[in-house]
Amino acid sequence: MSAAAIRRIVVVGNGIAGLTAADSLRGAGFDGELTIIGDERHPACSRPALSKALLSDCADLTSHQLPAPTHGALEIAGRRACGLDAERRRVALDDGTELPYDRLVVATGSRARRLSDLAGELTLRGLDDALALRERLAARPSVVVVGGGPLGMEVASGCVAARCQVTVVSQGMPLEMQLGPHLARVFAEAAQGRGVALVQTESARLEEHGGATRVVLEEDIVLEAELVVSAVGDVPNTEWLAGTSLVTDGVVRVDARGLARPDVAAVGDLAVFPTPYGMRRIPLWSTAIAHSKVAAAALVHGEAAPPLQFQPYFWTEQFGLSLKAVGFLPLNGPPVYVDGGPGGPALMRWTHEDGRGAAAALNYRIPIPRLRRITEDAATGARRAA
Repeated sequence: MSAAAIRRIVVVGNGIAGLTAADSLRGAGFDGELTIIGDERHPACSRPALSKALLSDCADLTSHQLPAPTHGALEIAGRRACGLDAERRRVALDDGTELPYDRLVVATGSRARRLSDLAGELTLRGLDDALALRERLAARPSVVVVGGGPLGMEVASGCVAARCQVTVVSQGMPLEMQLGPHLARVFAEAAQGRGVALVQTESARLEEHGGATRVVLEEDIVLEAELVVSAVGDVPNTEWLAGTSLVTDGVVRVDARGLARPDVAAVGDLAVFPTPYGMRRIPLWSTAIAHSKVAAAALVHGEAAPPLQFQPYFWTEQFGLSLKAVGFLPLNGPPVYVDGGPGGPALMRWTHEDGRGAAAALNYRIPIPRLRRITEDAATGARRAA
């Protein structure tokens, strides 16, 4: 089917990946019938803001809002895709209807992984979760956050800003798996400086006791708090694709252009795609945006569209620290200081064993393009040294 013959495209998922794909399809020249299906009842929002500004702002409830879309698509909100017939090109919805398509974008994202089915276990994934947590924090409860990744630490920081007593439970030093030991140590010290108790453990489970939810660690050590929040990863939403050949081990594998097959793109948190370090799933906000732009062009133009030139971009704000990082994480070993130094604002770079560069700005104002150039300088220096 030529690009001119593509008259109907369906996007399943109304988060940032689906929104970006829809806008990018129009930018790629598609002017046919465009439909977006999503079970989110709210418009697409800035998910990173939910664990950052939205938890910390005293009155501002707009930090998560995105500009109004310009794609002109038919949006079907509050409906869930429950099946796909990839050969007949039909998406089945939970109200019994089917939507035909010429091209399909799978952008159903992921959901919070849970440790239990207890009502007392809070997670933070969508806007309603963030608003509910914000409301609970107003009473200044004691809080245990299970999970020492970026989300867990951002939630802990928001709880501290609400003047709560906070304990973070993690496997190993918080953030070490994501950022590497040097940066993880900086953030751990900042958290402890704000009064956060850091507890390292090999395992944690939740149980109900006396009408409350508590955390049980190895050797039956018990942590009790008025509020328990888990942030232990995510689960790709691929169940509705059961029976197709698209799903392997719970994810959708795609090529360098984001295509699972010539007529189906898969983007965002559920997609595994080629990187210099093999096939990876990288569930970052910035990844979803970059991936969706490339995949939309590939759906319309096929192999004439450029492949993804991927360089991860990650940022976090917590405990008075702001970090921007470009390049593949974690960042192991001590950094080279491009500007600043330990204990203050710093611009740092690393070189991976394969010669690829990475850079991070800690409490340091710098445009992202310049941060990317520093990663290129690190790689160039490594090649010269070799």
